[in-house]
Amino acid sequence: MTLPRVLTIAGSDSGGGAGIQADLKTFQELDTFGMSALTALTAQNTVGVHGVHEVPPDFVRAQIDAVVGDIGVDAVKTGMLSSAAIVEAVADYLRVHPWAPLVVDPVCASKHGAPLLRPAAVAALRQQILPLATVVTPNLGEVKILTGVEVSSPADLLAAAEAVFALMRPGTQGPSSAPGPQWVLVKGGHLEGAEAVDLLFDGQQEVLVTAPRSPTTDTHGTGCTLASAIAAYLALGQDIEGAVRAAKAYVTGAIEHGLRLGAGIGPVDHGWRRHG
Repeated sequence: MTLPRVLTIAGSDSGGGAGIQADLKTFQELDTFGMSALTALTAQNTVGVHGVHEVPPDFVRAQIDAVVGDIGVDAVKTGMLSSAAIVEAVADYLRVHPWAPLVVDPVCASKHGAPLLRPAAVAALRQQILPLATVVTPNLGEVKILTGVEVSSPADLLAAAEAVFALMRPGTQGPSSAPGPQWVLVKGGHLEGAEAVDLLFDGQQEVLVTAPRSPTTDTHGTGCTLASAIAAYLALGQDIEGAVRAAKAYVTGAIEHGLRLGAGIGPVDHGWRRHG
């Protein structure tokens, strides 16, 4: 049996709810083979991030080389890239080995507000990683950090998507560096309302993706889980819209079955379909 191969390039969450731990759990649950290249170690639990130790950029590159050279990759997801040097190392590799699809979760801060991307790294992410992406999945806070656009209602989602999409297509006439079509998924989960509304946008087409909102505070790892689920479904052969809708359904179930662990924001349940 051969499973689609999905690589996450991201940080580690010692609490197990987000980061590469969430990514690998998601890959496993969605019948893909997960691999990882760690960019940083975090001392983290449900209460907060207590420390970050970055992996040297050359060793991030070595991990990617080892995986790609032996096992191969069908889709890539990036998460916490931490520093400008790590962003540059990953971008340099992706330019030389362009993969489609590439799902970019522009992780800038933890659920508790702890910064996970240095200011210089934000600029590097804008300039070097976003133009390579197949799908970028910012939440509303990340939209503001990347573009300055504030979203206060679903009516603002299109302006946010257009601003992020402009970063993926730098220059008015310049082509993208990505090997295929590009999309932005602006996540509206922090807005008020009975439904969690996301907007998928490709520069012209607007697709609303909605799901019932769950009355829970155990939502740690939702962003990582959604992006890794999109990557898994793309590796399984779905198109962009199908992968996003399937990933949204998966993460909605994981949120509904959120785990009451620890004293802070508990994790979602990646195995909710098996746990009932």
